[in-house]
Amino acid sequence: MRTRTAVRSAHRRRPLPTAHTDEAIRAILEDARTVAVLGASDKPYRAGCYVPDYLHEQGYGVVGVSPKLDGQAIFGSVAVGSLGDLEGAFDVLDVFRRSEELPGHEAEILAMQPPPRVVWLQLGVRDDAFAERLRARGIVVVQDRCMLAEHRRLGVRPRPRDASAE
Repeated sequence: MRTRTAVRSAHRRRPLPTAHTDEAIRAILEDARTVAVLGASDKPYRAGCYVPDYLHEQGYGVVGVSPKLDGQAIFGSVAVGSLGDLEGAFDVLDVFRRSEELPGHEAEILAMQPPPRVVWLQLGVRDDAFAERLRARGIVVVQDRCMLAEHRRLGVRPRPRDASAE
């Protein structure tokens, strides 16, 4: 189990297509090493728990972001209370927040250094104006899709564990 929140990333391997084709989604899932989960939950029946847990089992470095979980060990690392508390680079920011709450997180997402390569809005979460503003800053945005479902549907293989990230 990790004792700190920094997760190292080897991202920026290949340019990501911006269209949401199977090829683009596969490239995101195969290239990503690290995932920050905004709206993480410790309730097993919530998608904000079982999706990041699945991603961790598949070999991704996962850090939960939730004020309710701040300092707790979950998904193989220690959760943080806000995006500003994250240490290190994250390939994907997986968002489990309602669509109407997205604009309230925009400044915090754009302040991440370095910014995430991809912001993934989970199934049922969509805000085209928000997505366009992030894209204008060079961030790939996936809307209204589940990382777990796409990972399984496309048959993406589990990642080998990075010993330096554990």
